[in-house]
Amino acid sequence: MRTEPGGGGHDLRHHGDAEVRDDGSALVDLAVNVRADTPPPWLRRHIAASLSGLAAYPDGRAARAAVAARHGLPVERVLLTAGAAEAFVLLARALKVGRPVVVHPQFTEPEAALRDAGHTVGRVLLREAEGFRLDPAAVPEDADLVVIGNPTNPTSVLHPAADIARLARPGRTLVVDEAFMDAVPGEREALAGRTDVPGLVVLRSLTKTWGLAGLRIGYVLAAPETVAELERAQPLWPVSTPALAAAEVCVGTRALAEAAHAAHRVAADRAYLLAGLARFADRGVRAAGPAEGPFVLLRLPHAATVRARLRSLGYAVRRGDSFPGLDDTWLRLAVRDRETTDRFLTALAVALGRR
Repeated sequence: MRTEPGGGGHDLRHHGDAEVRDDGSALVDLAVNVRADTPPPWLRRHIAASLSGLAAYPDGRAARAAVAARHGLPVERVLLTAGAAEAFVLLARALKVGRPVVVHPQFTEPEAALRDAGHTVGRVLLREAEGFRLDPAAVPEDADLVVIGNPTNPTSVLHPAADIARLARPGRTLVVDEAFMDAVPGEREALAGRTDVPGLVVLRSLTKTWGLAGLRIGYVLAAPETVAELERAQPLWPVSTPALAAAEVCVGTRALAEAAHAAHRVAADRAYLLAGLARFADRGVRAAGPAEGPFVLLRLPHAATVRARLRSLGYAVRRGDSFPGLDDTWLRLAVRDRETTDRFLTALAVALGRR
């Protein structure tokens, strides 16, 4: 684990959706971490029913109250956003910080947003040799904004909540991106709903589990004064009526039960994928782990060549070299059902076998 100034040649604005645009649209998508076969029919119907109210300006009170109730918080601690990406921009622009630090490898949008807002960003780089695990002592003591994902994209590492909470300091904002936490059975190690950690800001996304990336809906959980500061930086009516309708129902009892079931299914499908990948160990294929998210990080020789060969065989996977702390020997794979995994493993064998 090491600390370094930000910068370098990483393309912070490259995301998995770039792999399946244009000529990649017909590929089997293992590059984007949105759960397959979503949104479910009942959610589509609910969103469609909200369209009759489009003439009115969006009213987020019911959705905000539903999110607050889901986490056992007062509404003053909840801010609805147009996806977690908007929350990163609000944090970068609204909070007065002097030394922000991002723990990498992780989702690159927080650093990109901070840089766009004029901040100089420090990095703490977690190492493969240490299992990409957080050592709280590695974060500079004078950092007044720290950003970390849990479970972390792309490493799929689930950090202990106690370790993350140790990063809290007086005068420091601690941002925890929990966009994939609802894919973890029991949401163990979650900090959402905690009010005893000073400066804690938790971000959640409803787009991954429910297949709503095109609708843009997420939320921030933080102290009321932080929520108020971020809200002042938002434009009026930032979340659309259909997105509000989705937020309200996706934190309800039925949806939470379905998400919990999906999390267990993802865990089983991930174990199946990892077992299949282990068959290629003699080819130098190695998965980072233990993986706890709906994706796995894979290291292999000639990864860029293998990725191109997989595209020719009909599969899109996420390149790893745009993540600080990784290079072009890494790929990220979304967890899919066993039939898709079997077909992918067959294609991987072909891609690895050519020389």
